[in-house]
Amino acid sequence: MGHCCSKDAVAVKHETPVGSAVANPPRSPKPKPRTPSPAVGNGINGRSGSATSNHSFTGSPWQSAYPAGVPPTPPPARTPKRMFKWPFPPPSPAKPIMSAILKRQGKRKEVSPETATAIPEDDAGDGERALDKTFGYPKNFGSKYELGKEVGRGHFGHTCWAKCKKGVLKNQAVAVKIISKSKMTTAISIEDVRREVKLLKSLSGHQHMVQFHGAFEDDQNVYIVMELCEGGELLDRILARGGRYTENDAKSIVVQILSVASFCHLQGVVHRDLKPENFLFSTRQEDSPLKVIDFGLSDFTRPDQRLNDIVGSAYYVAPEVLHRSYNVEADIWSIGVITYILLCGSRPFFARTESGIFRSVLRADPNFNDSPWPSVTPEAKDFVKRLLNKDHRKRMTASQALTHPWLRDESRAVPLDILIYKLVKSYLRASHLKRDALKALSKALTEDELIYLRAQFNLLEPKDGCVTLENYRTALVKHSTAAMKESRVLDILDSMKPLTYTQLTFEEFCAATISPHQLEALEGWEMIASTAFEYFELKGNRVISVEALAQEMNVGPSAHSILKDWIRPTDGKLNFLGYAKLLHGLTIRSSNTRHH
Repeated sequence: MGHCCSKDAVAVKHETPVGSAVANPPRSPKPKPRTPSPAVGNGINGRSGSATSNHSFTGSPWQSAYPAGVPPTPPPARTPKRMFKWPFPPPSPAKPIMSAILKRQGKRKEVSPETATAIPEDDAGDGERALDKTFGYPKNFGSKYELGKEVGRGHFGHTCWAKCKKGVLKNQAVAVKIISKSKMTTAISIEDVRREVKLLKSLSGHQHMVQFHGAFEDDQNVYIVMELCEGGELLDRILARGGRYTENDAKSIVVQILSVASFCHLQGVVHRDLKPENFLFSTRQEDSPLKVIDFGLSDFTRPDQRLNDIVGSAYYVAPEVLHRSYNVEADIWSIGVITYILLCGSRPFFARTESGIFRSVLRADPNFNDSPWPSVTPEAKDFVKRLLNKDHRKRMTASQALTHPWLRDESRAVPLDILIYKLVKSYLRASHLKRDALKALSKALTEDELIYLRAQFNLLEPKDGCVTLENYRTALVKHSTAAMKESRVLDILDSMKPLTYTQLTFEEFCAATISPHQLEALEGWEMIASTAFEYFELKGNRVISVEALAQEMNVGPSAHSILKDWIRPTDGKLNFLGYAKLLHGLTIRSSNTRHH
């Protein structure tokens, strides 16, 4: 990692397997060697001499022509070589603050779409002198902690080992991230620090989150005190194992990652930089718990919000991030990349340049044919494929992934999933025809899909086999933290008010909370859809005009010629294609999926 504040410079990694020849490698300063050391979450994380891993992808990844052929995936179990360069700083979730200040000063600045996500930190103009760099944090850091050796350094500051001198942590070792106030040259950078502390404080209770112990300040610095993680990075352990994990060992890692991801996503927090370097082990023990760190690029997000900042790390960035429209599903893609690496030791998307990596992410498919994939179980391969689906709507959520056959464990609790709230919200707004279509689809679900739905239904604590709005409210409030309030996740309950006087049985709950897009990603989708259409024919299908269907699909008269193909001329009812389109909208993968 390297940066304390993660907002001033970027490092782009061009990774090449050791021992392999690369023609004309990019010129870059020689990186300092990795030095194992005690680590701390958020920013530097104890990686001495390493540059930050927070990237700003300011160039368009689709401007240049796609090269002939797909760049070859490096062989597994090879140690990557790292080179660094320092372009524009990464964008900040706090950039609206800067806009507000400029507006108040009468200096409204026009920002083009091309530059909206790359705002240099020195873009403060005359406002820098008026910046208030007081955070309201306690100023008694020196009386509570004794600083020791430096364990990591970044552009904004550094991280030190420290010992607590009094209080509940007396004589315990901690990590202190020290952020220099002289580096905070804009309102954006100041707000970034506030947000980072706020995130750490509100999420710190989870067992796989680095624990936050407090924030302090003086005239020169801000001090963020956190748990000291001495077990090193997940990346180091992957390399120590020769580049890959066994399936059983990989499962243990992935479960911990998904557990903390589901927690963050329910709270309305998207991490945006999940990768092996950002997971640390608490101790050096083999079975040490894993901790997620570095929330410098994280942000609060509502369930229906789409973010557009292009941030993250090249090898782990999701396609929709490059398209500037994403939410928490981008973290799931990153977890898919991590799982792919754990199982085979190589990256699913590889190129010698940053732009090449982007093109690979957007257009190439992961290699599941070369060794060791033939010896990997079908369940593991299916799991990775369902996380690395380029259509974010078809990806599993973190909670769903924990019920996948590859990870399923009846003794492990399934986390509450914010997705069921989003889907019920849509179901309540759907027409009667769409609801009938979903009810037919729910009757064709496989047992694997029902396991997840039963777990979510039980988390709502149904009364007499039914749930109402109060069940949804109680379940969400039960898991609420300060982060959930900041991200306004609870606002989704307002759009679910029709449930106030309505009870959903488990059967209708299934109809309301299934995602046709996710089901379409299953290998057995054609069979599920055919079975569902048979149910729809028995109860739900009815005569409909082209005009009524256009209104149902929210399209104009120009689409009437297409919609005619969805209605049977014999009886005026929807055919199989029309049923599938009704479920998915107009983005189903092809128009030739006809029922024979």
